[in-house]
Amino acid sequence: MPNYGDHQLGIYLRGLAGERESLPLTCAELEARAAGAMSTELLAYVAGGAGNEHTQRANVAAFDQLGLVPRMLVPGAERDLSIELLGMSLPSSLMLAPIGVIGLCAPDGHGDLATARAAAETGVPMIASTLSVDPMEQVAAAMGETPGFFQLYTPNDRELAESFVARAEAAGFAGIVVTLDTWVPGWRPRDLTLGSFPQLRGHCLANYFTDELFRARLEKPPEEDPRTAALTWALLFGDPTLSWDDLPWLRSLTKLPILLKGICHPEDARRALDGGVDGLYCSNHGGRQANGGIPALQHLPEIVAAAADAPVIFDSGIRTGEHIVKALALGARAVAIGRPYAYGLALGGDEGIAHVLRCLLAEADLLMAVDGYPAIADLTPDALRRVGIDA
Repeated sequence: MPNYGDHQLGIYLRGLAGERESLPLTCAELEARAAGAMSTELLAYVAGGAGNEHTQRANVAAFDQLGLVPRMLVPGAERDLSIELLGMSLPSSLMLAPIGVIGLCAPDGHGDLATARAAAETGVPMIASTLSVDPMEQVAAAMGETPGFFQLYTPNDRELAESFVARAEAAGFAGIVVTLDTWVPGWRPRDLTLGSFPQLRGHCLANYFTDELFRARLEKPPEEDPRTAALTWALLFGDPTLSWDDLPWLRSLTKLPILLKGICHPEDARRALDGGVDGLYCSNHGGRQANGGIPALQHLPEIVAAAADAPVIFDSGIRTGEHIVKALALGARAVAIGRPYAYGLALGGDEGIAHVLRCLLAEADLLMAVDGYPAIADLTPDALRRVGIDA
C-alpha cells in the first residue's frame, strides 16, 4: 500500500513535465486565494471567530509550543496512519469537521455534497452538519463506502431532535456527534459588522425544511414562505435547557455511537462517559463561539486521560500535517480539520477538498517518517517537548 507521503513524488514528477500545482499547498495561501473566491459575508463567517479572535489565534499558536523529538535508525519505509474508531477501520486519523455553511463555500452552492464526494474519494470521514444546503439523506448517499457522522445541533423541540437522529440513522450515518457549545451564537464581530447571519436568510436549512415535523409547525411550506420558515428555525435552533440529566434521553434515541463535542474539562469527560456516550470530541469550536479561553490543544491531554479507553476526536487550530501529528501524540484518536478544507472547496470544489486532504496527510506522513515514528502507535506524549529557552 503506498504511503501518503508519495503524493509529493507525484507533484515533483508533474513538475518535470512543466506542470505546477494549481492550488496552494499551505493554509495561509489557501485562505488568501479563497478570499477572492468567497463573498465578503461568507469569508467573514468562515474565517472569523469570537471577540477579538484571540482564542482562535491561540488555538493555532499552541502547536508551536510543542516540538517533536526526532528518533534515528527507525525502519520506516512503510508508515501506518490507519486507526480503529468505534468499531470501524479507517485508513487515516483525519476527519472533516462539521461546518454549518460548507454548502455555500462551493462554486455551485452545494458544498455539502462536494464534501461528501471528497470523503468518498479519499476515505476521510465527513461529519455532516445539521446546517446543510442539501438534505442529510443525499449527503450520506454521496459518501459512498466512506463512513460519515451526523452532527446534531439539538433543537429545543425534542420531537424534532428525535426526527433528525432517526433520519440520520436511516440514512446510514455511522454515529451522532452532539455539539454542546452552540445553543446560542457567540459574539462574532465580523458577522455583526456586516449584519450577516446566513441561516436567518434561509440558507443551509435543508434538514429543517425537508423534515415533516418541522414543516407541520409552519402555516405555509418553506417554498412559499421562506422568511417565516427561517424565523421559525431561529426560534427552535438551540436548547438552553439541555443538561447532564438529558443524556439518557439522547442515548435512547439511537443505537448508533454518540460523541459529545465541546468537551474541554476532565470532569465533563467523565460525566459524559458515565452517561453512556461512546466517545468524546475535544474542541472549543475553533474559537468561533467563545473568546478568552485556553487553546483547545492544552485541554487534550486531560481529556484523553479522563476518557480511559474511549476514543477522543480533536479539532481547533489544525492547519498543517505537523499539527495532526502533535495532536495524535497527545492522545487524540482522530483529528478533524475545518477552515482549510472550506478554502479548498471554495477554490476547487470537491477536488479542492481532496487536494487539501492529500497535502495534509502527505505532510503528516513524511514528518513521521523523517522523525522516526512510522506508526500512530509510536506517537506518545514522550515524543513531544516544550519549545523555548526555559523548556
